[in-house]
Amino acid sequence: MKSPFSLAAFAGVLLSLPLGLVALAQAQVHGPITAPRLPPLLIVRDAAKPIELESARVDGEVAGGLARTSIELVFRNPNARVLEGELQFPLRDGQQVAGFALDIDGVLRPAVPVPKAKGRQVFETIERRGVDPALLEQTAGNQFKLRIYPIPAQGTRRVRLELSESLSRHDGEWKYELPLAFAAQARHFDLAIRAAQKPKVEGLAGGVQIGSRGGRYTVSLNQPPVGNALSLSIPASATARAYTQDVAGERYFLAEVPVEGARQARALPKSIGLLWDSSASGRKRDNASELALLDRYFRAAGTVQVSLIRLRDRAEPARNFAVSGGDWSALRRELQGTVYDGATDPGGWEAQAGIEEYLVVSDGLFNYGKRSFPKLLPRQRLYALNSAGASGDGARLSALAQANGGRLISWQRAGELDRAADALLNEGPRLLGVSALGASEVVADSPFADGGLLRIAGRLSDAKAQLTLRLRDGRGEREQTVAVDAGSDASGFPAGLWARYSIAALQADPDLNRAAIARLGQRFGIVTAETSLIVLDDIADYVRYNIAPPDRLDEFNRLKTRQAAELDGARKANLDRVADMYQQRLDWWQRDWPKNAPPKPADELKLSLARQSGEERSQHAYAMAMAPPPPPPPAPMAEAAPIAADATTLDSVEIAGGMVADAAASEAKGAPGSNAGARARINLQPWQPDSPYARRLRQASADQVYAIYLDERDSNAGSTAFYLDVADVLSEKGERDLALRVLSNLAEMDLENRHILRVLGYRLMQAGQPALAVPVLQQVLRLAEEEPQSFRDLGLAYAANGQYQQAVDSLYEVALRDWDQRFPGIEEIALAELNAIAAAHPGQVDTRRIDPRLSRNLPLDLRVVLSWDSDNSDMDLWVTDPNGEKCFYSHKLTYQGGRITNDFTGGYGPEEFSLRKAKPGKYKVEANFYGDRQQLVTGATTLSLWLSTGFGGQRQNDQRVTLRLKDQKEVVLVGEFEVK
Repeated sequence: MKSPFSLAAFAGVLLSLPLGLVALAQAQVHGPITAPRLPPLLIVRDAAKPIELESARVDGEVAGGLARTSIELVFRNPNARVLEGELQFPLRDGQQVAGFALDIDGVLRPAVPVPKAKGRQVFETIERRGVDPALLEQTAGNQFKLRIYPIPAQGTRRVRLELSESLSRHDGEWKYELPLAFAAQARHFDLAIRAAQKPKVEGLAGGVQIGSRGGRYTVSLNQPPVGNALSLSIPASATARAYTQDVAGERYFLAEVPVEGARQARALPKSIGLLWDSSASGRKRDNASELALLDRYFRAAGTVQVSLIRLRDRAEPARNFAVSGGDWSALRRELQGTVYDGATDPGGWEAQAGIEEYLVVSDGLFNYGKRSFPKLLPRQRLYALNSAGASGDGARLSALAQANGGRLISWQRAGELDRAADALLNEGPRLLGVSALGASEVVADSPFADGGLLRIAGRLSDAKAQLTLRLRDGRGEREQTVAVDAGSDASGFPAGLWARYSIAALQADPDLNRAAIARLGQRFGIVTAETSLIVLDDIADYVRYNIAPPDRLDEFNRLKTRQAAELDGARKANLDRVADMYQQRLDWWQRDWPKNAPPKPADELKLSLARQSGEERSQHAYAMAMAPPPPPPPAPMAEAAPIAADATTLDSVEIAGGMVADAAASEAKGAPGSNAGARARINLQPWQPDSPYARRLRQASADQVYAIYLDERDSNAGSTAFYLDVADVLSEKGERDLALRVLSNLAEMDLENRHILRVLGYRLMQAGQPALAVPVLQQVLRLAEEEPQSFRDLGLAYAANGQYQQAVDSLYEVALRDWDQRFPGIEEIALAELNAIAAAHPGQVDTRRIDPRLSRNLPLDLRVVLSWDSDNSDMDLWVTDPNGEKCFYSHKLTYQGGRITNDFTGGYGPEEFSLRKAKPGKYKVEANFYGDRQQLVTGATTLSLWLSTGFGGQRQNDQRVTLRLKDQKEVVLVGEFEVK
């Protein structure tokens, strides 16, 4: 089993890589940078020894205000087992990943762009084969993750990261900052930074040398650094400068334009809307410095009316405050008393007509609900305040603010408050627009001339182009022209920067612009929320997954042509296989199974003899032999008579809108195999966690539970089980809104962890909140399109939310696609659910694209479906009928016709028990934790069980329950059906 490793502490992460320049935020602080003592660069859970940094090499090139840095790291694994590596790092504003490479057979192979979901799918599929993949992806905001496998036992692995950067400009100098604390652990270290102008060096204690050759300068260091950071100051040009680059027949340009202009205090509003992100991640912000900045803002504003709206899992009603003479003490006390809890939905409120300016104080990690920021009214400005720096999603906040006439104010240290206040309270030169002759698709990095500089990129259509910049400063509006020549300095930056600036402008609504962001990322190899970079070992894998390799393109295209012909046949064969599978279900459903007493002991000899040739086949043959001949096939779409289900102690969640009507229901009443007039009750066994905090919560009164939760939170902040347990108790005590808030914390815990998000989706469905579950499960699908459960879970959520066509379409994808062998038979379960939904809503669902062989509703008296959240885990569903016969993975067909689907041993499920006609009596439902092969994301496996009576019929009733199992071989009683 592989063990993942990661950096132990987030503070350590920020300084562990040269890419992690987050402490610098958007303003640069020069001179030595102090940092806490660092943990080992790589931490391996349960490993005897930590991963070692064998060597590090840094190469950099500074050209004008642009820089490219290459960091080559060699890791040594001193352990006796193979490990998977994971580096997590943030980038600051102005930086982007330009590429990475992994050593394959001793040679560094460059990564290529790939759609994000596909990249993760390919990585994990190949990883299971023990081959060499590497994946670099953006997780959230400006956070990135590099996954490498394998790092061989007692061996090394080499990786190279490349970073391009737009440098900041201060007092006529470019500032290049490079944290080097990580390299203090390296056994060998080399650094070389080249520049056209002689740099000044700051920050390192010694060993740095500056040499010159051919009019160029090199800063070098050939020993592990003594000091935390290298800082270079390089003279900047006082005139505009342009760079060009040719890519795929297109010529791109980048213009660096110094701008002079007066700064003046901006006119502050008399009414503001203060949007205060009060979600759980708000505890990681520098709340004290946020209040200090607002103190300066309100002192400057004087008298102002404030409408406060808290943003959490849902927006809270506005509260009004009056600030007079800069005294905002009442509002300050309110903000100081904020309880930060829950996820972040930026919506749920509307812009008020009387508000002149909105301030949103947030890290920008909008991870819940519709995730859509409301539209402001004309002439309303939006300023975004972010004290989380690169730990938040500054790109989205910046795009939102600029789209609404404001800007992002970002900082991470109290020492940067003067700069932040200056940006909030004053105005300098601002770019209002650009017109171009001889160029197109012109886009600016920012409309604000911070440091007295604007950067503008675009595509040249003529040999010479002229840009006309419309500017505004303290003296009013004016124009400035800039000439761009196709013969300008050649550079490797313009195309990538043009794409990055274009992507940044789309970040105001990333969900709406997802396809455009993906196209730009894949075309220019930019890591985004939609595009990752991947390295594969074998050319056959590039062909198999349709990923263009960095070399050997002729061989790739030849193999691709051959594969295309094979795929057409494979798709048809897969659909035929699914049709055969569903036909077997139909054959079982049409048979009238015996409901008399099971065979006498003497008859067991038949079963014993039959089992000698295979247990599964023999049991089927035995059941068939004991059953009477099958009746004539019923009319298409027929159903058994419905079973009425009584309510239980849990709220019922009605799939497909409740009662399911079959087109031929009237023909089925009284047909062989029906159980007309029978009644069934679902009795669920109460499941309660036994942790000390859970017992404390249950013993408390309803009005004390939330306070106790807050008291226990810091001791259990990393436990998903904790939030699930608290939500259960709050719900039991009638605090449903607080229960949903606590539950939503799962969206904040481990960004883009599909396992945790899947559990969140299940629990929202159980809580009767399909509208909240849908966007969560949509995100799971984007993260894990390679797993059929993602389509099935979303389809069921769509159905519960009344989106029946989307439900059918999503479930049909499960039947159409060819899945990994870890997911045997899931198509059959999805098709049963699809047909039940379609039968219930014939006027609202178009089923013409569904293969006729798969379009048949097969109603059931009793149905149980088991799913779980952990990959590489084996859970089992057991159902024991009134005969005492247990239906489970090694006994799939019972005497009375109870049937269970294929055993899932590789993760997630589902496993389904079905019974068309239920014999009167009790049916016991149990779940068994057979085993797992991975670290469980919740500290235990979360099971989701869906019990139905009358499934696919007119009076379908559903009950959902979740519970957790920790120990292998643990068995828990879920509940029972009682058929009368």
